[in-house]
Amino acid sequence: MTTYTARPIDPTVLKELRSADDAGRRMVPVLDEEGGAPLRCCLRRSDPGERIALVSYSPLRRWATEAGAYDEVGPVFVHAEECGGPAAGSGYPFADAHRVLRRYSAEGHILGGELVDTLDDDAFRRAFDDPSVVVVHVRAVEYGCFFYEVQRPTISPSGV
Repeated sequence: MTTYTARPIDPTVLKELRSADDAGRRMVPVLDEEGGAPLRCCLRRSDPGERIALVSYSPLRRWATEAGAYDEVGPVFVHAEECGGPAAGSGYPFADAHRVLRRYSAEGHILGGELVDTLDDDAFRRAFDDPSVVVVHVRAVEYGCFFYEVQRPTISPSGV
């Protein structure tokens, strides 16, 4: 069981990106003949024959109070049409290779990062050891592409 929750791109944001992405371009759907594209809408790899699109996305733009220069725009694969989102209880998606955990403040400033061999609770626990960290991005090593975010967990008044 995982302690932290991998958050896909929000369905409302996906609707916007399918109309015009964060670089202002319209979506161009393609038939994924080979499969294997990392989909950020449902946090799984595409199956051969699915309609997908590569769109520009700026994750900090949605929540950071003053991202400034950190408001980077990068490519992400999504389904060309609305999908059901991630499967429940699927653990940490895209954990099949080294990943970078990039830590951010509420303002959207980078507070550091870590190259991890294993994407597990311990890696996220280390990332949230700094109380200033509110969001952690899981990113690809080879291109720096955004996979998903994990928010600082909240604790209820009962401690659960």
